[in-house]
Amino acid sequence: MAAAALLAAGSAAQALVFAVNEGVTYRVPLEEVRGRYAAIAADLSKLLKQPVTIEPVGDYKQLRAGLAAKQYDLAMIHPAHVSIGAIKNNGYRLLVVTKGFQQYRASFLVKADSTLSSLADLKGRKLGAPDEDSITAWMVRATLRDAGVAPADVAITYTRYQDAVPFFVENNLTTSGATAAGGVVKAWLGKGGKVLAQSRPVPIKHILASPTLGEEQSARVREYLVGLDGSDEGRKKLEPIKYSGFERYDEQELLKLGTWLGL
Repeated sequence: MAAAALLAAGSAAQALVFAVNEGVTYRVPLEEVRGRYAAIAADLSKLLKQPVTIEPVGDYKQLRAGLAAKQYDLAMIHPAHVSIGAIKNNGYRLLVVTKGFQQYRASFLVKADSTLSSLADLKGRKLGAPDEDSITAWMVRATLRDAGVAPADVAITYTRYQDAVPFFVENNLTTSGATAAGGVVKAWLGKGGKVLAQSRPVPIKHILASPTLGEEQSARVREYLVGLDGSDEGRKKLEPIKYSGFERYDEQELLKLGTWLGL
């Protein structure tokens, strides 16, 4: 029994941690996240010959601290600005991005009868946006900057969830509302609303590898993830996480987007 306990302790100490973050502006229970990634974690455990444990991380401050301390061997990170920071400052490497999320854009919603014709018209007005540290909010501020709208020129009201943004506009609390949630934009347009402008596209939902994970191990993980949607078995494992698959992306191009975001 003592020997078994020692072996178990040794296995636990060698377990690789796969952090999963699904953003702060969507309503996803953390325990649900752990279950969704169970099949992928099991495959990675076999592939890397080490236990892989899923650690859901919903708080960005906690996520950043864990990345800085290199507590996570692998990390699925929803917000691009957090993963770019980990690549620039903590030695993490980009493995893949998530298919279907490479064209993530912030849309500026206005009422159907709005007389605004450009983002410059928002000067002196109020704008609603998701959480101040969400990737959407970072994209919103960068887009306003490109349009010549300084932070002091517009009053931004932040709210926790993406789907709360239209409420501001509908009830005249703000002149415009910015969201990157496709469903929210579609519903807004369906009710006759308009989109004043959109931001540049930014890929989100990146999977990174820690510098503590060897290059050979990282390459194995990348090949596994890229190949998941290539078989019926792999697609079944993707179903719980609700993504169609993963693909490679140029890390240097991602870092350039970080410069645009103001990182």
